[in-house]
Amino acid sequence: MINLSVMTTGERIKYYRGRARNGVGLSQAALAGLVARSEDWLSKVERNVIRIDSLDMITRLARELGLDNVGDLVGPSIDLSLVGPEHPSVPGIRRALNTPPSQHGLGLPGAALTGPQLAERVVEAWGIYETQTERYGPVGEMLPGLLAESYATLRQASGDEELEATRALVSLLHLYQVFLRRVGERKLSLRAADRAMQIADDTGDPALMAAAAWNVCGILLSSGEVADSLDLARSTIAHCRPGDDASPEHLSAYGALHLSAVIAAVRDSKAPTAWDLLRGACTVADRLGVDRNDFHTAFGPTNVKMHGVHLAAEEGDIHEALRLADDVDVPEPGGVLPLERTTRYQVEVMHAHRLNGDDFGTLYFLKKIMEASPEEIRYFPLVREAVQALLKRSRPQLRSEVHRIAEHVGILA
Repeated sequence: MINLSVMTTGERIKYYRGRARNGVGLSQAALAGLVARSEDWLSKVERNVIRIDSLDMITRLARELGLDNVGDLVGPSIDLSLVGPEHPSVPGIRRALNTPPSQHGLGLPGAALTGPQLAERVVEAWGIYETQTERYGPVGEMLPGLLAESYATLRQASGDEELEATRALVSLLHLYQVFLRRVGERKLSLRAADRAMQIADDTGDPALMAAAAWNVCGILLSSGEVADSLDLARSTIAHCRPGDDASPEHLSAYGALHLSAVIAAVRDSKAPTAWDLLRGACTVADRLGVDRNDFHTAFGPTNVKMHGVHLAAEEGDIHEALRLADDVDVPEPGGVLPLERTTRYQVEVMHAHRLNGDDFGTLYFLKKIMEASPEEIRYFPLVREAVQALLKRSRPQLRSEVHRIAEHVGILA
Protein backbone atom coordinates (compact mmCIF):
# COMPACT_ATOMS: atom_id res chain seq x y z
CA MET A 1 0.00 0.00 0.00
CA ILE A 2 1.29 3.48 -0.94
CA ASN A 3 1.99 5.72 2.07
CA LEU A 4 1.94 9.28 0.74
CA SER A 5 2.70 10.73 4.17
CA VAL A 6 6.34 9.65 3.94
CA MET A 7 6.85 10.64 0.30
CA THR A 8 8.91 13.63 -0.77
CA THR A 9 7.46 16.25 -3.10
CA GLY A 10 9.36 14.72 -6.01
CA GLU A 11 8.06 11.24 -5.21
CA ARG A 12 4.50 12.59 -4.98
CA ILE A 13 4.82 14.25 -8.38
CA LYS A 14 5.95 10.93 -9.88
CA TYR A 15 3.10 9.09 -8.12
CA TYR A 16 0.37 11.45 -9.34
CA ARG A 17 1.94 11.70 -12.82
CA GLY A 18 1.42 7.97 -13.24
CA ARG A 19 -2.26 8.36 -12.38
CA ALA A 20 -3.05 11.59 -14.22
CA ARG A 21 -5.55 11.87 -17.08
CA ASN A 22 -8.01 9.39 -15.53
CA GLY A 23 -5.34 6.81 -14.84
CA VAL A 24 -3.71 6.90 -18.28
CA GLY A 25 -0.71 8.75 -16.88
CA LEU A 26 1.66 11.36 -18.27
CA SER A 27 5.23 10.84 -19.42
CA GLN A 28 7.97 12.96 -17.89
CA ALA A 29 8.38 14.74 -21.22
CA ALA A 30 4.64 15.50 -21.43
CA LEU A 31 4.31 16.90 -17.91
CA ALA A 32 7.54 18.88 -18.24
CA GLY A 33 6.29 20.40 -21.47
CA LEU A 34 2.99 21.43 -19.89
CA VAL A 35 4.85 23.51 -17.29
CA ALA A 36 7.47 24.79 -19.75
CA ARG A 37 10.41 22.88 -18.27
CA SER A 38 12.75 20.23 -19.64
CA GLU A 39 12.35 16.48 -19.18
CA ASP A 40 15.77 16.44 -17.49
CA TRP A 41 14.55 19.01 -14.94
CA LEU A 42 11.47 16.96 -14.04
CA SER A 43 13.57 13.81 -13.77
CA LYS A 44 15.83 15.52 -11.25
CA VAL A 45 12.84 16.81 -9.28
CA GLU A 46 11.30 13.35 -9.06
CA ARG A 47 14.63 11.85 -7.96
CA ASN A 48 15.03 14.55 -5.27
CA VAL A 49 18.21 15.84 -6.91
CA ILE A 50 16.85 19.37 -7.18
CA ARG A 51 14.06 21.19 -5.38
CA ILE A 52 11.12 23.27 -6.54
CA ASP A 53 11.56 26.68 -4.92
CA SER A 54 8.42 28.29 -6.32
CA LEU A 55 4.83 28.02 -5.15
CA ASP A 56 3.81 29.11 -8.65
CA MET A 57 5.53 26.05 -10.15
CA ILE A 58 4.05 23.69 -7.53
CA THR A 59 0.63 25.16 -8.35
CA ARG A 60 1.10 24.65 -12.09
CA LEU A 61 2.18 21.04 -11.58
CA ALA A 62 -0.80 20.38 -9.31
CA ARG A 63 -3.21 21.76 -11.90
CA GLU A 64 -1.71 19.73 -14.75
CA LEU A 65 -1.89 16.61 -12.57
CA GLY A 66 -5.58 17.26 -11.91
CA LEU A 67 -5.17 17.95 -8.19
CA ASP A 68 -7.43 20.31 -6.24
CA ASN A 69 -4.93 21.12 -3.51
CA VAL A 70 -1.23 21.92 -3.71
CA GLY A 71 -0.96 20.22 -0.32
CA ASP A 72 -1.24 16.89 -2.15
CA LEU A 73 2.26 17.57 -3.47
CA VAL A 74 3.88 19.18 -0.43
CA GLY A 75 2.20 17.44 2.51
CA PRO A 76 -1.23 16.97 4.07
CA SER A 77 -0.64 19.34 6.99
CA ILE A 78 -0.24 22.35 4.71
CA ASP A 79 -3.51 23.83 3.44
CA LEU A 80 -2.76 25.24 0.01
CA SER A 81 -6.10 25.00 -1.76
CA LEU A 82 -6.04 26.14 -5.36
CA VAL A 83 -9.48 27.69 -4.93
CA GLY A 84 -8.91 29.39 -1.59
CA PRO A 85 -9.76 33.02 -0.84
CA GLU A 86 -7.50 35.79 -2.01
CA HIS A 87 -5.51 37.83 0.50
CA PRO A 88 -7.75 40.58 1.94
CA SER A 89 -5.43 43.33 0.73
CA VAL A 90 -5.53 42.21 -2.92
CA PRO A 91 -8.75 44.03 -4.00
CA GLY A 92 -7.32 47.38 -2.90
CA ILE A 93 -3.98 46.65 -4.55
CA ARG A 94 -5.74 45.57 -7.75
CA ARG A 95 -7.72 48.82 -7.82
CA ALA A 96 -4.51 50.78 -7.31
CA LEU A 97 -2.79 49.05 -10.23
CA ASN A 98 -5.88 49.51 -12.43
CA THR A 99 -6.06 53.25 -11.75
CA PRO A 100 -4.44 55.36 -14.51
CA PRO A 101 -1.30 57.11 -13.22
CA SER A 102 -2.79 60.51 -14.10
CA GLN A 103 -5.61 59.89 -11.61
CA HIS A 104 -3.41 58.60 -8.80
CA GLY A 105 -3.01 60.89 -5.82
CA LEU A 106 -5.75 63.34 -6.77
CA GLY A 107 -7.49 64.69 -3.69
CA LEU A 108 -4.89 63.49 -1.20
CA PRO A 109 -4.92 65.66 1.93
CA GLY A 110 -1.96 67.98 2.42
CA ALA A 111 0.93 68.75 0.14
CA ALA A 112 2.68 66.14 -1.97
CA LEU A 113 5.70 64.47 -0.43
CA THR A 114 9.19 65.51 -1.44
CA GLY A 115 11.41 63.01 -3.24
CA PRO A 116 13.41 62.19 -0.08
CA GLN A 117 10.22 61.82 1.98
CA LEU A 118 8.75 59.39 -0.55
CA ALA A 119 11.99 57.40 -0.64
CA GLU A 120 11.90 57.16 3.15
CA ARG A 121 8.31 55.88 3.10
CA VAL A 122 9.18 53.18 0.58
CA VAL A 123 12.25 52.13 2.58
CA GLU A 124 10.01 51.86 5.65
CA ALA A 125 7.59 49.56 3.81
CA TRP A 126 10.45 47.37 2.60
CA GLY A 127 11.80 47.22 6.14
CA ILE A 128 8.51 45.88 7.46
CA TYR A 129 8.34 43.30 4.68
CA GLU A 130 11.92 42.08 5.08
CA THR A 131 12.14 41.97 8.87
CA GLN A 132 8.73 41.40 10.49
CA THR A 133 7.04 38.02 10.86
CA GLU A 134 3.53 39.48 10.63
CA ARG A 135 4.20 41.45 7.48
CA TYR A 136 1.52 40.81 4.89
CA GLY A 137 -1.30 42.63 6.67
CA PRO A 138 0.61 45.85 7.44
CA VAL A 139 2.37 46.01 4.07
CA GLY A 140 -0.78 45.14 2.14
CA GLU A 141 -2.57 48.06 3.77
CA MET A 142 0.28 50.45 2.92
CA LEU A 143 0.71 49.63 -0.76
CA PRO A 144 -2.31 51.37 -2.38
CA GLY A 145 -1.73 54.63 -0.51
CA LEU A 146 1.98 54.59 -1.25
CA LEU A 147 1.31 54.25 -4.97
CA ALA A 148 -1.00 57.27 -4.87
CA GLU A 149 1.59 59.28 -2.94
CA SER A 150 4.29 58.26 -5.42
CA TYR A 151 2.45 59.57 -8.46
CA ALA A 152 1.38 62.73 -6.62
CA THR A 153 5.03 63.37 -5.74
CA LEU A 154 6.20 62.74 -9.30
CA ARG A 155 3.78 65.31 -10.68
CA GLN A 156 5.30 67.99 -8.44
CA ALA A 157 8.96 66.98 -8.65
CA SER A 158 11.65 68.21 -11.00
CA GLY A 159 15.38 67.81 -11.55
CA ASP A 160 17.27 65.55 -9.17
CA GLU A 161 14.22 65.21 -6.95
CA GLU A 162 12.23 63.81 -9.86
CA LEU A 163 14.85 61.08 -10.39
CA GLU A 164 14.78 60.26 -6.66
CA ALA A 165 10.98 60.01 -6.74
CA THR A 166 11.14 57.82 -9.84
CA ARG A 167 13.64 55.50 -8.17
CA ALA A 168 11.32 55.29 -5.15
CA LEU A 169 8.38 54.41 -7.41
CA VAL A 170 10.35 51.66 -9.15
CA SER A 171 11.37 50.27 -5.75
CA LEU A 172 7.73 50.40 -4.60
CA LEU A 173 6.58 48.51 -7.69
CA HIS A 174 9.28 45.93 -6.95
CA LEU A 175 7.71 45.51 -3.51
CA TYR A 176 4.31 45.18 -5.20
CA GLN A 177 5.75 42.43 -7.38
CA VAL A 178 7.28 40.47 -4.51
CA PHE A 179 4.22 40.85 -2.28
CA LEU A 180 1.74 39.84 -4.99
CA ARG A 181 3.84 36.86 -6.06
CA ARG A 182 4.01 35.61 -2.49
CA VAL A 183 0.21 35.79 -2.07
CA GLY A 184 -0.37 33.94 -5.35
CA GLU A 185 -1.33 36.85 -7.60
CA ARG A 186 1.06 36.17 -10.47
CA LYS A 187 -0.71 38.25 -13.13
CA LEU A 188 -0.86 41.33 -10.91
CA SER A 189 2.74 40.71 -9.89
CA LEU A 190 3.88 40.66 -13.50
CA ARG A 191 1.88 43.82 -14.23
CA ALA A 192 3.67 45.67 -11.43
CA ALA A 193 7.07 44.46 -12.62
CA ASP A 194 6.33 45.40 -16.23
CA ARG A 195 5.27 48.90 -15.18
CA ALA A 196 8.46 49.32 -13.16
CA MET A 197 10.55 48.25 -16.15
CA GLN A 198 8.78 50.74 -18.44
CA ILE A 199 9.28 53.58 -15.95
CA ALA A 200 12.94 52.68 -15.47
CA ASP A 201 13.48 52.45 -19.22
CA ASP A 202 12.09 55.97 -19.69
CA THR A 203 14.71 57.39 -17.30
CA GLY A 204 17.65 56.06 -19.29
CA ASP A 205 19.34 55.26 -15.95
CA PRO A 206 21.24 51.99 -16.60
CA ALA A 207 21.26 51.00 -12.92
CA LEU A 208 17.51 51.44 -12.61
CA MET A 209 16.91 49.68 -15.92
CA ALA A 210 19.04 46.70 -14.86
CA ALA A 211 17.30 46.47 -11.47
CA ALA A 212 13.85 46.58 -13.06
CA ALA A 213 14.76 43.90 -15.60
CA TRP A 214 16.17 41.72 -12.79
CA ASN A 215 12.81 42.09 -11.08
CA VAL A 216 10.93 40.81 -14.14
CA CYS A 217 13.44 37.96 -14.57
CA GLY A 218 12.53 36.76 -11.08
CA ILE A 219 8.85 36.47 -11.97
CA LEU A 220 9.58 34.68 -15.21
CA LEU A 221 11.83 32.22 -13.37
CA SER A 222 9.25 31.48 -10.69
CA SER A 223 6.65 30.90 -13.41
CA GLY A 224 8.83 28.40 -15.25
CA GLU A 225 9.40 30.72 -18.22
CA VAL A 226 13.12 30.08 -18.09
CA ALA A 227 13.95 30.77 -21.74
CA ASP A 228 12.24 34.18 -21.62
CA SER A 229 13.97 34.98 -18.33
CA LEU A 230 17.36 34.07 -19.79
CA ASP A 231 16.75 36.13 -22.94
CA LEU A 232 15.72 39.21 -20.94
CA ALA A 233 18.67 38.93 -18.55
CA ARG A 234 21.23 38.53 -21.34
CA SER A 235 19.83 41.34 -23.48
CA THR A 236 19.78 43.70 -20.50
CA ILE A 237 23.32 42.69 -19.54
CA ALA A 238 24.43 43.70 -23.03
CA HIS A 239 22.46 46.96 -22.91
CA CYS A 240 23.40 48.11 -19.39
CA ARG A 241 27.10 47.27 -19.27
CA PRO A 242 28.78 49.47 -16.60
CA GLY A 243 31.66 51.75 -17.45
CA ASP A 244 34.80 52.38 -15.43
CA ASP A 245 33.03 54.99 -13.28
CA ALA A 246 29.88 52.95 -12.64
CA SER A 247 28.20 53.35 -9.25
CA PRO A 248 27.98 50.47 -6.75
CA GLU A 249 24.20 50.43 -7.36
CA HIS A 250 24.79 49.90 -11.08
CA LEU A 251 27.29 47.11 -10.44
CA SER A 252 24.90 45.42 -8.00
CA ALA A 253 21.98 45.39 -10.43
CA TYR A 254 24.23 44.34 -13.31
CA GLY A 255 25.71 41.50 -11.26
CA ALA A 256 22.28 40.38 -10.05
CA LEU A 257 21.16 40.04 -13.67
CA HIS A 258 24.01 37.58 -14.18
CA LEU A 259 22.78 35.50 -11.24
CA SER A 260 19.22 35.43 -12.58
CA ALA A 261 20.63 34.31 -15.91
CA VAL A 262 22.66 31.58 -14.17
CA ILE A 263 19.53 29.99 -12.73
CA ALA A 264 17.56 30.39 -15.95
CA ALA A 265 20.34 28.83 -18.02
CA VAL A 266 20.80 25.73 -15.88
CA ARG A 267 17.04 25.20 -15.71
CA ASP A 268 16.94 25.51 -19.49
CA SER A 269 19.50 22.67 -19.69
CA LYS A 270 22.32 25.06 -20.66
CA ALA A 271 24.81 24.30 -17.90
CA PRO A 272 27.95 25.51 -19.77
CA THR A 273 26.24 28.86 -20.37
CA ALA A 274 25.29 29.00 -16.69
CA TRP A 275 28.90 28.50 -15.57
CA ASP A 276 30.07 31.21 -18.00
CA LEU A 277 27.50 33.61 -16.56
CA LEU A 278 28.58 32.73 -13.03
CA ARG A 279 32.15 33.62 -13.92
CA GLY A 280 30.84 36.94 -15.23
CA ALA A 281 29.01 37.53 -11.95
CA CYS A 282 32.20 36.73 -10.04
CA THR A 283 34.08 39.39 -12.02
CA VAL A 284 31.41 41.98 -11.15
CA ALA A 285 31.44 40.94 -7.48
CA ASP A 286 35.23 41.26 -7.34
CA ARG A 287 34.91 44.75 -8.73
CA LEU A 288 32.22 45.62 -6.17
CA GLY A 289 34.33 44.17 -3.38
CA VAL A 290 31.67 43.77 -0.67
CA ASP A 291 28.19 42.39 -0.15
CA ARG A 292 25.43 44.94 -0.76
CA ASN A 293 21.65 44.95 -1.02
CA ASP A 294 21.07 47.71 -3.58
CA PHE A 295 17.60 47.44 -5.13
CA HIS A 296 17.11 44.44 -2.77
CA THR A 297 19.30 42.28 -5.02
CA ALA A 298 21.56 40.97 -2.19
CA PHE A 299 24.41 41.01 -4.70
CA GLY A 300 28.05 40.60 -3.75
CA PRO A 301 30.80 37.98 -3.39
CA THR A 302 28.81 35.87 -0.91
CA ASN A 303 25.70 35.58 -3.07
CA VAL A 304 27.83 34.67 -6.08
CA LYS A 305 29.37 31.80 -4.11
CA MET A 306 25.90 30.73 -2.98
CA HIS A 307 24.82 30.56 -6.60
CA GLY A 308 27.81 28.36 -7.37
CA VAL A 309 26.49 25.89 -4.81
CA HIS A 310 23.02 26.17 -6.32
CA LEU A 311 24.34 25.60 -9.84
CA ALA A 312 26.24 22.46 -8.88
CA ALA A 313 23.19 21.14 -7.02
CA GLU A 314 20.89 21.84 -9.99
CA GLU A 315 23.27 19.80 -12.15
CA GLY A 316 23.00 16.95 -9.66
CA ASP A 317 26.67 17.13 -8.60
CA ILE A 318 26.09 16.97 -4.85
CA HIS A 319 29.76 16.43 -3.95
CA GLU A 320 30.77 19.54 -5.89
CA ALA A 321 27.94 21.52 -4.29
CA LEU A 322 29.14 20.57 -0.82
CA ARG A 323 32.75 21.31 -1.74
CA LEU A 324 31.77 24.79 -2.89
CA ALA A 325 29.63 25.28 0.22
CA ASP A 326 32.73 24.87 2.39
CA ASP A 327 33.99 28.17 0.94
CA VAL A 328 30.81 30.15 1.75
CA ASP A 329 30.87 32.20 4.95
CA VAL A 330 27.18 32.73 5.71
CA PRO A 331 26.64 36.13 7.37
CA GLU A 332 24.97 36.37 10.75
CA PRO A 333 21.30 37.50 10.83
CA GLY A 334 20.86 41.25 10.76
CA GLY A 335 23.65 41.87 8.27
CA VAL A 336 23.56 43.14 4.71
CA LEU A 337 22.06 40.00 3.20
CA PRO A 338 18.34 39.54 3.91
CA LEU A 339 17.49 36.72 6.29
CA GLU A 340 15.27 35.16 3.65
CA ARG A 341 18.27 34.81 1.29
CA THR A 342 20.57 33.18 3.82
CA THR A 343 17.78 30.88 5.00
CA ARG A 344 17.05 29.65 1.47
CA TYR A 345 20.76 28.98 0.99
CA GLN A 346 21.04 26.98 4.22
CA VAL A 347 18.00 24.93 3.22
CA GLU A 348 19.77 24.11 -0.03
CA VAL A 349 22.95 23.03 1.75
CA MET A 350 20.90 20.97 4.20
CA HIS A 351 19.25 19.23 1.24
CA ALA A 352 22.65 18.48 -0.30
CA HIS A 353 23.78 16.81 2.94
CA ARG A 354 20.58 14.79 2.94
CA LEU A 355 21.12 13.61 -0.65
CA ASN A 356 24.68 12.71 0.34
CA GLY A 357 23.33 10.44 3.08
CA ASP A 358 24.82 12.57 5.87
CA ASP A 359 22.26 12.58 8.70
CA PHE A 360 24.55 14.53 11.02
CA GLY A 361 25.11 17.26 8.44
CA THR A 362 21.40 17.39 7.65
CA LEU A 363 20.47 17.80 11.31
CA TYR A 364 23.21 20.39 11.86
CA PHE A 365 21.73 22.65 9.19
CA LEU A 366 18.17 22.01 10.30
CA LYS A 367 19.15 23.30 13.74
CA LYS A 368 20.86 26.36 12.24
CA ILE A 369 17.81 27.14 10.13
CA MET A 370 15.44 26.79 13.07
CA GLU A 371 17.63 29.01 15.24
CA ALA A 372 17.86 31.78 12.64
CA SER A 373 14.37 31.51 11.12
CA PRO A 374 11.97 29.81 13.53
CA GLU A 375 8.91 31.02 11.60
CA GLU A 376 10.16 30.53 8.04
CA ILE A 377 11.38 26.96 8.62
CA ARG A 378 7.78 25.73 8.78
CA TYR A 379 7.11 26.65 5.16
CA PHE A 380 9.95 24.89 3.32
CA PRO A 381 8.84 21.57 1.77
CA LEU A 382 12.48 20.41 1.71
CA VAL A 383 12.70 20.87 5.47
CA ARG A 384 9.60 18.77 6.03
CA GLU A 385 10.89 16.06 3.72
CA ALA A 386 14.24 15.96 5.52
CA VAL A 387 12.64 15.77 8.95
CA GLN A 388 10.29 12.99 7.83
CA ALA A 389 13.25 11.04 6.44
CA LEU A 390 15.21 11.45 9.68
CA LEU A 391 12.22 10.32 11.73
CA LYS A 392 12.02 7.09 9.75
CA ARG A 393 15.62 6.11 10.53
CA SER A 394 16.46 8.29 13.50
CA ARG A 395 19.64 7.23 15.27
CA PRO A 396 19.49 7.20 19.08
CA GLN A 397 21.97 10.08 19.40
CA LEU A 398 19.87 12.23 17.02
CA ARG A 399 16.37 11.27 18.09
CA SER A 400 15.63 14.00 20.63
CA GLU A 401 16.78 16.83 18.34
CA VAL A 402 14.89 15.42 15.36
CA HIS A 403 11.70 15.14 17.43
CA ARG A 404 12.11 18.71 18.68
CA ILE A 405 12.36 20.04 15.13
CA ALA A 406 9.53 17.78 13.95
CA GLU A 407 7.24 19.20 16.62
CA HIS A 408 8.26 22.75 15.74
CA VAL A 409 7.48 22.39 12.02
CA GLY A 410 4.21 20.58 12.73
CA ILE A 411 5.05 17.06 11.63
CA LEU A 412 4.58 15.69 15.15
CA ALA A 413 1.68 16.94 17.23
